[in-house]
Amino acid sequence: MQSFTQNDQTIAYEVVGDGPPVLLLHGFPQTRALWRQVAPRLASRNTLILPDLRGYGASSKPAARDDLENYSFRAMGADMLSLMTELGHRRFHLVGHDRGGRVAHRMALDAQDRIESLTVMDIVPTLYLLEHWSAEVSRAYFHWSFLAQPAPLPERMIGADPDQFFERCLLGWGGAALVDFAELAAYRTAWRDPETIAGMVNDYRAAVTVDLGHDRTDRDRRVDCPSLVLYGASGAMARHFDVGATWASSLSDYRTEAIPGGHFFVDQSPEATARSLAAFLDSVPMSG
Repeated sequence: MQSFTQNDQTIAYEVVGDGPPVLLLHGFPQTRALWRQVAPRLASRNTLILPDLRGYGASSKPAARDDLENYSFRAMGADMLSLMTELGHRRFHLVGHDRGGRVAHRMALDAQDRIESLTVMDIVPTLYLLEHWSAEVSRAYFHWSFLAQPAPLPERMIGADPDQFFERCLLGWGGAALVDFAELAAYRTAWRDPETIAGMVNDYRAAVTVDLGHDRTDRDRRVDCPSLVLYGASGAMARHFDVGATWASSLSDYRTEAIPGGHFFVDQSPEATARSLAAFLDSVPMSG
């Protein structure tokens, strides 16, 4: 593991492989370990940068500001842009699963000149999701409402038995079993830390406040780089949305593909995930 520090925030990361740079961002409730089954299948053709997001894993977990701006997708994205600058990558391919996908979408809006291609995995746009919330989505994604509650309620309740809560999340969004998660030990180590629990909760609080405001401001903006939307064929998003169609007003040039598995298809189907990513990345040569 390596680390990069700027403005008192430290981002833990790993670099593997050789070739055009690809930044891969994990989601909730995971860490950069998400990519360990995928990375060996891509490292022969790409330089892969695997960080922990702010609030997650071994990265910084600052106290939340009153306005939650320091847990916004914009703040998390700024961490990643600084990291890539530090590593000498002016332009790069960008891949994100779950929360990492939301950070990636915000990065592509805020810094379009730096993003060669964008891949988002098993999400619909945050603004679309919140404006099309329903009873069915609420039952499937109950954690959005729960984690957004004021401190310290979610932190204390999760802290009483973090494995029970987070494993319920892993198993509840599309037919996964614990044996599907080869990096489960790494996830457990991370989410048993009270500071990590607080960081993840603050991420969700920011999503329904400051991030929602950012997305409303940018409602009519599109990401113009080549983009790929991947989703789990048996996941909650696929059951409740036409995932590809939800991105029509957000991405100018994109393709959509279903991967076997549910929301956590990266863990369930790493070979299929890597195969799809490799084909897409190979189709988008670096422009500079």
